[in-house]
Amino acid sequence: MRRFGVLIASLALLSLSGCLYSFAGGGLPPHIHSIAVVTFDNQTPSPDVPKELYDEMHTQMTRRLGVRDAPQERADALVHGVIQSYDADVPVGFSANPQQALTARRRLQLTIEIEIIDQSNGHVLFVNKAMREEADYAERAEQDGRKQAIAKIVQKVIEGVQSNW
Repeated sequence: MRRFGVLIASLALLSLSGCLYSFAGGGLPPHIHSIAVVTFDNQTPSPDVPKELYDEMHTQMTRRLGVRDAPQERADALVHGVIQSYDADVPVGFSANPQQALTARRRLQLTIEIEIIDQSNGHVLFVNKAMREEADYAERAEQDGRKQAIAKIVQKVIEGVQSNW
C-alpha cells in the first residue's frame, strides 16, 4: 500500500512538472520566440503617452513573457494599437475650506486598443478594443499618474496574454 502511495505521489509530481514546462514561454504559443512592439497610434493631444507606453510595453513584455525583441519584419508576434483617450484632469479630492490643508488629487484615465498577432499564421493572440485604466496623482504630478496608468495597462495586457494560453 505504501508503494502505491509513493507511485501516485511520483506521478503527480511528474504531471505537475510537465504542466509547468508546457507553460514556459510566458503564455504565448511555443513557436513565439520574438516580439515587436510598434509605437501606438495616438488619438490624444498628449505627445508623451506613445513613447512612455512603448517603452513600458517593450520592456515588460520581453522580460515577463520570456521573448526577445525583434524588428517588425522578423518578429514572431506583433503588438500594435491605438491610444484612444487620455484625460489627465479629472478632479478626485479637494477642500472647500481654504483654511484646511488638503492637497488636491487628480485622476488620470487612459484608454487603448491593443492587438497582438501571430505573424506566422495571422491569428490574433490577444485583443482588447477598449482597455481602460486609471491612476490618482497629486496636483501638478501628472507624470506620476501617467506612469501608474501605463504600468496598469501593461500589467493587464500581460495577464491577458498569459490567460489566453
